[in-house]
Amino acid sequence: MSGEKSFGVVLRGLRQRGRLTIEELAEASGVSVRAIGDMERGRSRVPQRRTVVALAEGLGLSDTEREALLATVRAARPIRAVAVAGTVVPPRSVGDFTGRGAELARLREAAERAGTGVGVSVLVVSGPPGCGKTTLALKAAADLAEEFPDGCFVVDLHGVEGPVDTGEALLKLLKALGVSDRRLAQEDAQGHAGLLRALLRERRCLVVLDNARDEGQVRPLLPAGGRSLVLVTSRRPLSGLEDVDRLALSEMAQDEAVELLRRILGAERAGAEAEAVARVAELCGRLPLALRVAGNWLTVRSGWTVDHLVRRLADEERRLGALAAGDVRVEAAFELSYRQLTGQAARLLRLLSLVPGPDMTAAYGAALTATGVFEAEDVMEELVEAGLLQASFTGRYQLHDLLRLFARARLSREEEPGEEEAAEDRLRTWLLDTAVVAGRWYKPKYGAPPPSWQGLVPLDSAEQARAWLQSEGTAWLAALRTAADRGEHTRVVETADAMHWFADLWVFWGHWPEVYRLSSEAAAALDDPYLQAVHLNHYSWALNTCERRHREAVQRADEALDCASRAQDTSQQAWALNYAAWAHMELGEAQEGADKSLAAIALFETADDREGWLQAMSSYGHSLCLLGRAEEALTQHERIITFLDSPDCPLSGHVADLTRVQTISGLGRDYSSLGRWREAADHHRSAVVHANRLGLAYGESHSLVSLGEALIELGEPEEARSCLRQVLDLGDAAGSNYLKAAQKLLDTLPTQ
Repeated sequence: MSGEKSFGVVLRGLRQRGRLTIEELAEASGVSVRAIGDMERGRSRVPQRRTVVALAEGLGLSDTEREALLATVRAARPIRAVAVAGTVVPPRSVGDFTGRGAELARLREAAERAGTGVGVSVLVVSGPPGCGKTTLALKAAADLAEEFPDGCFVVDLHGVEGPVDTGEALLKLLKALGVSDRRLAQEDAQGHAGLLRALLRERRCLVVLDNARDEGQVRPLLPAGGRSLVLVTSRRPLSGLEDVDRLALSEMAQDEAVELLRRILGAERAGAEAEAVARVAELCGRLPLALRVAGNWLTVRSGWTVDHLVRRLADEERRLGALAAGDVRVEAAFELSYRQLTGQAARLLRLLSLVPGPDMTAAYGAALTATGVFEAEDVMEELVEAGLLQASFTGRYQLHDLLRLFARARLSREEEPGEEEAAEDRLRTWLLDTAVVAGRWYKPKYGAPPPSWQGLVPLDSAEQARAWLQSEGTAWLAALRTAADRGEHTRVVETADAMHWFADLWVFWGHWPEVYRLSSEAAAALDDPYLQAVHLNHYSWALNTCERRHREAVQRADEALDCASRAQDTSQQAWALNYAAWAHMELGEAQEGADKSLAAIALFETADDREGWLQAMSSYGHSLCLLGRAEEALTQHERIITFLDSPDCPLSGHVADLTRVQTISGLGRDYSSLGRWREAADHHRSAVVHANRLGLAYGESHSLVSLGEALIELGEPEEARSCLRQVLDLGDAAGSNYLKAAQKLLDTLPTQ
């Protein structure tokens, strides 16, 4: 199955090898006869993964053959772009891209000029909705990818509705360019913009900033010279931007519009009703988006004549004739598709406009409609068939901005009073309830969901819980913000508290300070000093660990201590002292750290809080090492290991594992301080293994750097080189400090 062959050719060869007719393969796989025929004829060039797996099972392929078939599909995808800040899924139709020869030539010329380092490095593609700005930019990116060796990136700025915050887009783009979260935390918004300009000036990248709202949204994202090229698409010409090239895009030429319809419908069908096809092109205003929706409906409704579609489009045009020409035709095409939907699908389309994020799974549809996941998935697939929803092979769906606006307008007009708010409540409740259950996998005394819990997504393991929390982070964070705005204080503090121990696995997410700021404010609104102490303590951790705002972390911990004292809660008083201790040590105030750690140990013992006691013991051990008392630090850390190893240890699971990694790493640091390099190396090697097993990339990178240092001292440069290269391989997850330290040590080693 050569990668040079199309998927359809490969599929036909496999079917013929198995001596199966299309009908027999359809029966064996569950994929329709028509779908298989379309694939083999090349009309469906990039099928979904689940379809390919079903075909592989129907063909009786081995695992190796199935993976090869899937690889053929992946190779056929038109562009590989890094997903940044809600990246638009490349349209399935890029493979049948039609026309725009002059425009593509302009973009190629811009790329060539940018490559010289003296040409303009920004080009704005503007035009009305539906004229194909995004498709043109993606096609250009696919064609020009080889000329940009440092990567192609696509950023959807959502300018039509709910524009992406420029600061967030900056962060996501910098992450995609390999900048670590630790490095980002050291800069403010102005610093991020400067860092992006520097990177684009140094590298040869192609960046597509799609669907920009205005000049202010994109200005901080633009380079100042260099050999990179940025393509900006927008409804507006963004005339306020200086030193940029511009390309105004309008409707297609009539012959190009007809050719696009011919490619969608097939030459035979289009040729049989050539005049009607030309009329469809005219009624759609020769706008690519309208043409594609109309063409898709003709493909799905194979019993329609093209002339039948002409009559329906003509009716729509008369009804919407009073609207502005560009929007009329796009909305008419949407309206045509919308009116053909079943009642269930039309309602779901309306409700999907409420999803707070760039994409979704079928579970979102189930939550919105109070149905089962499989039922929602069936309805969402109807929307995919209608061209109103895009599906990826990962099982996620995406609603285009313009369709989201269309669906939102329909929601306001067609739903019963109160149903929009009720659906939003159902979605928010599901997102936050699921986040709580998932987060509690890592929280002491909780773990697996209770038997009574019936969720829309599987959370049968800590790994599944972690995957859901990370993949749906944008959505549940948006739900948390809404809950805070609506004064749902109890829900906010419950959700944030569930995340406390999980957060150690996703330290550099970037939103923990906001999460715990919101929960601290909610606790204050509830006028509950105990909850205030809990969440101010969490907030202190986030400020100290995630953003290195150490002095503010001390302040929040001091506030937590005051609240815990008013609540007469000894354990939270101890946590406040411990969080302050860590921040003091980061500030170079080791003695303050030692004093507060000791005080925390005493309070944790009084409260019989073993999780906290271990954390404070570790803090005190670290402070002793910083104070030059390595032998005492060693004794302290060994005491923790003895406690964890004891048969009657009351701790197990995630908290015990985290503490063990932290303590083993501390022992390695202690031995290094004493110059006992062999023992230091052994402990750092053990910490690497434990951190890797837990998925603690930042902990693994820290231990790898420390192991590399020990091995260099032991005169074992080859193993040291291997360890340090592993840090570089971890990339952004390692943290900028460890990446720099690893590279610095590598530079000291003799070349091979």
